Amino acid sequence: MNRRQFLAVGSTASVTAVVGCLGGGGDNEGDGYGPGTESEPEERSIDPSSYKTKTFDGVDVPLAPIDDVYYWYQRQEARIADARGADQYEKAHIAGAALSTAPPYTPDDDPVADWAKDQRIVTYCGCPHHLSGLRAGKLIENGYENVYALFDGFNTWVDRGYPLEGTEVSAKRTTYEIRGQADATYAGEMVMLKQLGADRAEAAPIADDGSYTLQLHYAGSTDSRFRVEAPDYTTEGTLAELTSNTVTG
Repeated sequence: MNRRQFLAVGSTASVTAVVGCLGGGGDNEGDGYGPGTESEPEERSIDPSSYKTKTFDGVDVPLAPIDDVYYWYQRQEARIADARGADQYEKAHIAGAALSTAPPYTPDDDPVADWAKDQRIVTYCGCPHHLSGLRAGKLIENGYENVYALFDGFNTWVDRGYPLEGTEVSAKRTTYEIRGQADATYAGEMVMLKQLGADRAEAAPIADDGSYTLQLHYAGSTDSRFRVEAPDYTTEGTLAELTSNTVTG
């Protein structure tokens, strides 16, 4: 039986505890709120209008720094949505986060559809904010009024020892880079990386010269197969093959 673990790392020790059974992949059981703390941080002023923004599919998305997001999280003043795939979510995610995969893979039973449109929502992914930016942009387009993408990404959350849940929260992950080249006319568009046979996705933008770099934080084998989907080509290979040379289709 898979068990869902909760991991919280403090300044002096780490604690791993089993907190319940986890259903099959794709279970979006979180309600978006963190578990709360016995001593929440004192109230302070935050000015979201000062945040950097980035455009995703024509929508400007504000990028919230992790210090502000963690402050909201501790005070339960924001709901957190994981924009990655179901397999990534099942293995490790921000404690309490709901699964709300980025388009075009957003599920029909997306839990965020039931959230009030005036609530503060923060999306996140690991790349560090490409999938989360796509998800946040779609929410803004659909009328949600207070939406942000986590600027620093999920891996910074992990590195800081903030609360996690999942079946593999303690797994050691290696960072891989897949470098590729697309036609420069597609600058600004996204390249997607999908693991074959699993619900795992990453994304990266195409630079002005057509180059792109996909980052993957992965605990599996380099023999695992992935598909790179660029606007002008699609190619497949093992992780070892895709990281050994520049991908050109």
